[in-house]
Amino acid sequence: MDVTQRAESEQAPLWRGRSGRAWVEAQAPLDQMFKPFEDLLVKAVCAGAGHRVLDVGCGTGSTTLAVARRLGAKGHCTGADISDPMIAVARARTEREDITACFIRADVQDHAFDPASFDWIISRFGVMFFDNPVLAFKNLRRAARDGADLCFIAWRSAAENPFMTTAERAAAALLPNMPARRPDAPGQFAFADRHRIAALLEDSGWAEIDIRPIEVDCTMRESDLLGYLSCLGPVGLMLQEVDERTREQVIETVRAAFDPYVHGVEVRFTAACWMVSARARPAPGTLKGATHV
Repeated sequence: MDVTQRAESEQAPLWRGRSGRAWVEAQAPLDQMFKPFEDLLVKAVCAGAGHRVLDVGCGTGSTTLAVARRLGAKGHCTGADISDPMIAVARARTEREDITACFIRADVQDHAFDPASFDWIISRFGVMFFDNPVLAFKNLRRAARDGADLCFIAWRSAAENPFMTTAERAAAALLPNMPARRPDAPGQFAFADRHRIAALLEDSGWAEIDIRPIEVDCTMRESDLLGYLSCLGPVGLMLQEVDERTREQVIETVRAAFDPYVHGVEVRFTAACWMVSARARPAPGTLKGATHV
């Protein structure tokens, strides 16, 4: 079978439904928690040349809008996401500001972008959910001009990010049917292996690949923690299906497990991630880039 042909993304029903709605409900605390990553991407784009930017997996649009604000009238940012609920929020946010940004509901694995239409492609935790990463990055390469820059942030391993797995570890005994995470499957930690990232990008037409570990201090308000742990991630999805007594037990148990991260009115943790950059490889026979892994 031609590898460019595929069924609809397995992720699509989740992000157009329960997961997408959960992220919309948690928009404000998530924007706060991930603001340091947004700042890193804004800095990268604004330090480079070219101002046509695509934000992959843009969610509710915070990073897209932040880049658009910094670039001003000289630039244009497009946010793409598979989630109808999140794109609707992103569009509403941009309508409230005079910003040169737009949002499209699209699966970037096969969306028909105009060829060579972007100078920069960025993503804040949006690329780990591809069913077929090579197909996705090849399509993004077609959307990028020769020499365009790719910069994305992805989570390292679950073991290096205990905050992100606190809820499911604490709830395991109470939710025995909770699906186990599968290594390399689409999901939060799909890009934990830096060598896999390098191979995927090389196979997709990207060069000058640089993959750097970063540790970033993140915060959220303690008052937002209960909503965060009860609606997001594997536990949040399972809580939508259990009876009220089980739900109360799980929430009480999981909230107690987060106590080590609570410092007064603030929740603090360190996120272990990759900062990945690459450049759109020119046509065969021209410059070849080096890989640093």
